[in-house]
Amino acid sequence: MLSAPLGDGAELRPLEPWQAAELAAYTDRVREHLTPWLPWAHDVTDTESARRFLRRYAERQAADEGRIYGIWQGEDLLGGMIFRLFNTEEGSCELGAWLAPEAQGRGLVTRAASLMIDWAVGARGITRVEWLVSPANAPSIAVAKRLGMTHEGTLRSVFAMGGRRHDLQMWSVLAEEWRRRGGSGGRARPVGSDHSHG
Repeated sequence: MLSAPLGDGAELRPLEPWQAAELAAYTDRVREHLTPWLPWAHDVTDTESARRFLRRYAERQAADEGRIYGIWQGEDLLGGMIFRLFNTEEGSCELGAWLAPEAQGRGLVTRAASLMIDWAVGARGITRVEWLVSPANAPSIAVAKRLGMTHEGTLRSVFAMGGRRHDLQMWSVLAEEWRRRGGSGGRARPVGSDHSHG
């Protein structure tokens, strides 16, 4: 099993279709917290819909176009990370995250995102990592700032969810900026490689 430690006993590990029941139970438990920000949280309503969602990411990973990981504490799913888009030809990707309310404030998303950016930039040659976030999502904007990202602007009324249109802020970090700030110290290799230490 591929994994990367996040400290405090937490790990970043792949989230795969066979774990659909865990994702469905997690989404049910924290749905009210997730639905203001995440379109998929409206669609994952049971094990079968969770399996379809995870299968799409398994297919994206097989095509090298996206990936999904869980943030785990033992067997408990606390949150997740995605490369929603991943395009090595264009050298760009979009990173996203979510976390249960009780797991916030521990730096888990910042550490997980750092590991994933390390891998994308260092192992895959990605030159631009994007982070799209609602202007109202202060914790996610704080992560973008901690990652050294630049706010490039706001996409107005860019998508519909929950019966209304939503804006998204565009944040990004470029490979040379990431390298200049030292990344996360090169600890990301197990996330995307065929090697395991967990």
